[in-house]
Amino acid sequence: MSQNDTLDSARLIYVMGPSGAGKDSLLGFARERVGERVMFAHRYITRAVGDGENHIALTHEEFKARLSYGLFSMHWESHGLCYGIGIEVDAWLERGRPVVVNGSRQHADAALARYPHACFVYIDAAPAVLAARLARRGREDARQIEARLARRPSLELPRHARVVNIDNSGLLADAGTQFLRAIDETGS
Repeated sequence: MSQNDTLDSARLIYVMGPSGAGKDSLLGFARERVGERVMFAHRYITRAVGDGENHIALTHEEFKARLSYGLFSMHWESHGLCYGIGIEVDAWLERGRPVVVNGSRQHADAALARYPHACFVYIDAAPAVLAARLARRGREDARQIEARLARRPSLELPRHARVVNIDNSGLLADAGTQFLRAIDETGS
């Protein structure tokens, strides 16, 4: 039996979308409302904690050590940073718990290979909304924001992948209700 056979990957909710789409806000919205019945995986990132993002900050050396010990179920690099999802996700899935992961569009295919029945939730917002949110965040200057928006990759997953699209251009409560519905349909 392969590892994928022992995991209930249908209970994995893989959240992704461009920077500024409001993923962290939606994750916080859901976390406050679903209680302990759903597990929210922490990301391990080689960046200091801030801006409301719920992650565990690691140095590059700490990240490399954890990677060498096999402590990540998924990992990737983006914009000069290293990101990882801990192997605790697999333990939660083995116990039948629904798990929400804040992932990456560019690495969704790797997530699909490891968790073939996962639900992918794609959070997006209008370009003007993304630009305004990125400017408020203050990590990039106007030129960098414009370049980031210009290179937005399209989401390409195989036809059989289950994808829920949520537009978070408006009220958080509206997008949050859609996200809660996706969690309920996946995690029940």
